[in-house]
Amino acid sequence: RVRYLPKTNITENSDDTISYMLPNIARFEPDMSVGTENDTITCLNLAVVAVPALYTNTFIQLLLNNWIKASKSTMLQNRTVKELLWGYQDPFLNKVPFPLDPVLGVFYPYNGTFDGLYKVYTGKDDVKKTAIIESYKNKRNLSYWEGHCDLVNGTDGASFPPFVQKDQVLRFFSSDICRSIYGVFQGKQDVKGISLYRFTVPREAFAAPVDVGDNYCFCTDQVISQNCTLAGVLDISSCKAGRPVFISLPHFLHASDSLLNDVEGLSPNEEEHETFLDVEPITGFTLQFAKRLQVNLLVKPAAKIEALSKVQKPYIFPILWLNESAVIGDAKAEMFRNKVTSRVQMLSVLQMALMIAGSVLFVAFMGSYFICRSKKLK
Repeated sequence: RVRYLPKTNITENSDDTISYMLPNIARFEPDMSVGTENDTITCLNLAVVAVPALYTNTFIQLLLNNWIKASKSTMLQNRTVKELLWGYQDPFLNKVPFPLDPVLGVFYPYNGTFDGLYKVYTGKDDVKKTAIIESYKNKRNLSYWEGHCDLVNGTDGASFPPFVQKDQVLRFFSSDICRSIYGVFQGKQDVKGISLYRFTVPREAFAAPVDVGDNYCFCTDQVISQNCTLAGVLDISSCKAGRPVFISLPHFLHASDSLLNDVEGLSPNEEEHETFLDVEPITGFTLQFAKRLQVNLLVKPAAKIEALSKVQKPYIFPILWLNESAVIGDAKAEMFRNKVTSRVQMLSVLQMALMIAGSVLFVAFMGSYFICRSKKLK
């Protein structure tokens, strides 16, 4: 599908920055799907599983257990795809006599919402700062992590400062995973006649702190992380109102073996499950990308909650994984080739021609010089 979601509320500021919002819009495409939104699946009960992480007090768990039993809720539930993604009235939450939103969904709320406010540099005064985020929601920090992990670094991933080099580390911020991340050069790609550099999110980005020291501030729970030795998952509960949400690459790609062994049916491979950005090196524009993530929930034992009483140890269980990908359209690609690629190639040809012409003139001059000099000596 040719689909373009433009930035909204674009405002030019007086300090060499531009502010904007990113719209969140999703729609179901039946002819591109293998089923319907009304297909029913068996999945974790989002509300029940979250209770031990949100409420550690024994008395409160006993109260909640009564409402869980009254609503006939269990650890697993049957939900349609549409309900799981976009929200449903949870029977357990409906029983709780407190003012709270009883609607739950992995991406609830989403449609009609906005990501931002982003404030980025235009690069007018310093081309190296082009598209770099100056602030996110009027802050330079996220308030989710300790130390450097909490900084908003790089761009929003749609573009980078021009003249990208292969040895660069491209940093970008992703609100989906509540952190800044980075890509490293993997190889060249040709997309619709345009030469691009592919940057992928490396294994080290989600590595355990014992292997990559810079990741120490992403380790927030010594027990679940097995003393910060667990690789491949990111605990983002701090930016999900305490809900035990963990983010990983699909099928636990680059994760510890213990995570894979706890779940049957996973088969990670880089070709299908890695995240990449294909960047045009001269302009810094991302012309093709694939953002692949897996949403997981932490399931914890809770002796006072009957629905979870048989859980013997904490484990991280996948809910779903997504592949948000895009590529430049044919019309835009043709325009890019005409406006950028062909002109750069023309400059390269002209540069080569001038170098050859200069070399020929230099050789001719030196030849004439030596001929004249030899005649004088005679």
